[in-house]
Amino acid sequence: MNLLRVAELNAAYAATIDHDRLEAWPDFFVEDCLYKITSAGNHRRGYAAGVVYADSRAMLRDRVTALRTANIYERQSYRHIIGLPMIVSAAPDGIVAETPFLVARILRDAQTDLFATGVYLDKLHDEAGQLRFVERIVVCDSGHFDTLLAIPL
Repeated sequence: MNLLRVAELNAAYAATIDHDRLEAWPDFFVEDCLYKITSAGNHRRGYAAGVVYADSRAMLRDRVTALRTANIYERQSYRHIIGLPMIVSAAPDGIVAETPFLVARILRDAQTDLFATGVYLDKLHDEAGQLRFVERIVVCDSGHFDTLLAIPL
């Protein structure tokens, strides 16, 4: 049951980003959350900072507002390929899961590139029957980050 719920959450999360419904993206998180994009090397070393770091749903909303109104970047879209989650632990207070991902980036000229691969390290909480991220650490396999890392992974 937990595996299916986490897989459905990941599918909805990816579809929200891939279909450019970014205003709905923060709703996947609890109010006091952590969203971080980092490299596998930095994660192994225990570095707290990330290429992207937000510690509240309000910060995630601010990020979307900046993407829509202030940031200048080349028009692009993503296509997520999400692997099957592995449930690390499940308890009444939440679920811990690891899920591999691959993100392709489609640029305005229709060129498609492999943009990022890695694993989502998630802590999830059930809020009134809805799973939400308490923590989503996006650990990218590569330590090289494109300057166009604008859209959430």
